[in-house]
Amino acid sequence: MMIKNYITHIRANISLYASHKTANILDGTYKSIYQGRNMDFDDLREYIAGDDIKDIDWKSSARSGAILIKKSHIEKKHNILLVLDTGPKMLADTQAGQSKADIALMTAGTFAYFAHKNGDYVGAIYSQDTHSLILHPLKNTLYNLEHILHTYATDLGRPPSRSLDMILDHISATMTRKMILFILTDLASLESVQDRTLKKISLRHDTLIVTLIDGDMSGDTPYNMDHNHYIPPLFSQNPQLHALDHHIKSQIYAACVKKLIPYKISTVTINTRQEIPRRLIDLLERHRHAHIR
Repeated sequence: MMIKNYITHIRANISLYASHKTANILDGTYKSIYQGRNMDFDDLREYIAGDDIKDIDWKSSARSGAILIKKSHIEKKHNILLVLDTGPKMLADTQAGQSKADIALMTAGTFAYFAHKNGDYVGAIYSQDTHSLILHPLKNTLYNLEHILHTYATDLGRPPSRSLDMILDHISATMTRKMILFILTDLASLESVQDRTLKKISLRHDTLIVTLIDGDMSGDTPYNMDHNHYIPPLFSQNPQLHALDHHIKSQIYAACVKKLIPYKISTVTINTRQEIPRRLIDLLERHRHAHIR
């Protein structure tokens, strides 16, 4: 299977649109929030299948007669689950006129790339038409990131069999390991997530959300991805309707942000490739502040 070199494109995007200082800030901000703080190497537990053998404390294991793991090492390595939205709506454009699919791939890939650099494990989950859910296991290899992005790009436009709310409910019901959920979605899906679902995922997982907001119904031949038809010029070229459409989207997003606050979940919008590094820094800083309030 031929896999496109997404990591090369991500590195190039960071180099092109982020100064060396900005890239270092993004890397440093991620590390400062998610680096393990517990340095008590006497805090041990028994080895279980799936643990990294590099974390075994061989001296303590020899003394106790059981294979023991240094908990502090485990806590330094985080599990990042990319929760990715799919469907024909993801083939639309953002408010800046750029491809939502392209922004989704580059944003998820950029966050995953910095997680990989930090030594963290990255997996992904999304819904697809022919399967209930596609789940990529947690791994710390660049090939794994390439594989996630390649398969997501292939499946991105297919109608999902489950909504974002259903995927998050599945995560809260079946995944007991603490994770950092990086959700990449659009405004309609974010609005549809229920409070009970947000409460359940916030009890176990840290959650960050990037929201891609659809472009306005302007231009010569705007197309409605939800209903599969072109928008008549009577509507697409009406400035009052453009303003109303923009106002409604802004109100919906503001309501979503307010809904997330009690659960200490932060979100930002991203509309262009250029702003991906800066907006991810904003997201991480908002997340930091939400957890110290």
